[in-house]
Amino acid sequence: MKTKVTFLGLLIAAAMMLSYIEALIPFYFAIPGIKLGLANAAILVTLYMYGWKEAFLVNVTRILLMGVLFGNIYSFLFSISGGILSMAVMATFLYSRKFSILGVSVAGGIFHNIGQIIFGVIFFRINEFLYYIPVLLLSGLITGALIGILLFEINRRVHFYRRESTGEKQNDSVFKRETN
Repeated sequence: MKTKVTFLGLLIAAAMMLSYIEALIPFYFAIPGIKLGLANAAILVTLYMYGWKEAFLVNVTRILLMGVLFGNIYSFLFSISGGILSMAVMATFLYSRKFSILGVSVAGGIFHNIGQIIFGVIFFRINEFLYYIPVLLLSGLITGALIGILLFEINRRVHFYRRESTGEKQNDSVFKRETN
């Protein structure tokens, strides 16, 4: 139990660091709000290793802390709305067992943007947010794919290292959920 709490704390810290690093990277397009979604890597690791409840906790904690430390009420509200919807969709995709980590990550990127659009339309009553949908869906697809490919490669390499160093013969994924 102590190991799990410690590792979840490290994942929250990693997600926060990735969010902060992302804010430092000049990644601007003509459409505001497009980001790489680096923190989603830590959320996906949590989802695969521990499950949806822990991933939800890490995600919401990261969004809350980043909002308090570096954001404002609007950035927090947009982020939490996208984060909750993307978390629900990623968990659904994962537990359906029909999607790879790449598919789960892409779904997370796309639905994070959809959640933000829904929030913007409902909260601000501005239907013009709907014009962002094609661009944000494309950006969610691309950034979700990049994060998914990154995690696939990390899993493959760490898995290979673990097998060689321990002499394991089985095909055991680093992202396998803990049973305790």
